[in-house]
Amino acid sequence: MSAPATLAEAERERRDIVSGEVMEEARLIRFVAGPEGLVVPDLARKLPGRGLWVVADRASVDQAAKKGLFARAAKAKLAAPADLSGQVETLLKRRLLSGLGLARRAGDLTSGFEKAASAISSGKAAWLVEASDGAADGRRKMWAVARKQPRRPGLFGVFSAEELGLALGLENVIHTAFLAGRAAGRWTEDAQRLSGFCPLFPESWREEPSVSGT
Repeated sequence: MSAPATLAEAERERRDIVSGEVMEEARLIRFVAGPEGLVVPDLARKLPGRGLWVVADRASVDQAAKKGLFARAAKAKLAAPADLSGQVETLLKRRLLSGLGLARRAGDLTSGFEKAASAISSGKAAWLVEASDGAADGRRKMWAVARKQPRRPGLFGVFSAEELGLALGLENVIHTAFLAGRAAGRWTEDAQRLSGFCPLFPESWREEPSVSGT
């Protein structure tokens, strides 16, 4: 691996305590020692204490917990909860929902079939966020629009229409386009980290003709 070109780049790279590989922070989950000697996820990377970094996938977090790698890296007595990887998944989903709400208030989201399709057709969408329980017909039509674009938006279908509605302060949220920009870039980082813990859309969608080519 080539050395970082700048100090800023070096500061954004950390060593995964499971593999020993040095990689960008964006690919990792930060953990710290909690006040009671428990390992605590720090997704915002702001909690005090020495960071213990693990690549963002369930198998790695489970391995670090089961093999005592957090305590070894911290050189201290630390216990990892049995459901640590589940905690990370839950916290990532919470961050992603919060990010959608912030993006809507900032004008970086557009919802509804026609508005979302227009954003995608104009090449402005970074993500197509579909309700996990939305009708297949509408989803196929929306993705057919996306597939025509030289640069397709990402497809995200983790949350139900109710969950999306609560996050966005709207009713019956089925189709949403997340417009490209800085907010989408930050949200993408969390979405990519979540993909290590659960699929970004239901596996059953892969059987749908329009989505199977993603």
